[in-house]
Amino acid sequence: SILNLKPISATCSLALTRVQFCVKCQNLKGRDLLTLQNYTAEELKHLLWMASDLKQRIKHKGEYLPLMQGKALAMIFEKRSTRTRLSAETGFALLGGHPSFLTTQDIHLGTNESLTDTARVLSSMTNAILARVYKHNDLDLMTKEATIPVINGLSNLYHPLQILADYLTLQEHYGGLNGLTITWIGDGNNVLHSIMTSAAKLGMHLRIATPKGFEPDLRITKITEQYSKEYGTKLLLTTDPLEAANGANVLVTDTWISMGQEEEKERRLKAFRGYQITMQTVKSAAPNWTFLHCLPRKPEEVDDEVFYSPRSLVFQEAENRKWTIMAVMVSLLTDYSPQLQKPTF
Repeated sequence: SILNLKPISATCSLALTRVQFCVKCQNLKGRDLLTLQNYTAEELKHLLWMASDLKQRIKHKGEYLPLMQGKALAMIFEKRSTRTRLSAETGFALLGGHPSFLTTQDIHLGTNESLTDTARVLSSMTNAILARVYKHNDLDLMTKEATIPVINGLSNLYHPLQILADYLTLQEHYGGLNGLTITWIGDGNNVLHSIMTSAAKLGMHLRIATPKGFEPDLRITKITEQYSKEYGTKLLLTTDPLEAANGANVLVTDTWISMGQEEEKERRLKAFRGYQITMQTVKSAAPNWTFLHCLPRKPEEVDDEVFYSPRSLVFQEAENRKWTIMAVMVSLLTDYSPQLQKPTF
């Protein structure tokens, strides 16, 4: 989609009440967030820095930052949601804004009213649109017609908000991202696509195991191969989960049956036999291995021993959905600069 870019400010505001840090600003105000492919390494780091800053100031220091005061967020959800809805609603409200939740009972994209008209109407009444949709093309059309930022809350192709939360979690746990090896064992889906279009930019290696016939999108695979060469990272695609797990710092999986794929359940369960992550799987992983899952989780994807182990970061990961989505909102809608010293990524 075409991005609405605004001029990048030449200087950053400095935190005058503490040690002053001279940092280059990443001004993302007015941008859309449909895929992490559209964001540079420095822009991704800025979003993660922003999330760390908001978490530190609001959660740990108890500060009130009404950065969204007087602003409204339109939340269009064609699919059910726990974490995306809660993180967006509570996060936007915590920043002083007013979120409006719209389901298919309230607004049916392209049915009761065209996408073009919907985007224009919402642009006149709200400051941003967060949409969780079946078809990514709907988001592309919405960005062309809206005059306000559009945020992808999940589509059939990408889930960028989830991966920002994953990266914040790994940053907190390991103290940095560069050099980590991420192993994906499961379906070649939207969550994986968002990892593939961003991991190399942050210096992370990627090992992917998917059953035959369930590989990631070929176009996205080609982009990932290009990124791997550009950023000097390693990339492996295989059908063997144990091969993929070899040397992994982070093991990641997701549902094998996404919303809208219920009719394929039996076929998918058969195809994914042997793909459950267990303590046997992690034997060849790095000594400091951790586990991530975007939730909700089914036992066939990962057993209880791994899922509830001290190595599992899934609930920290779930909480970080809130801080990263708040970081996206603040970055796209305000001129606020983080006051926390920039982490080493």
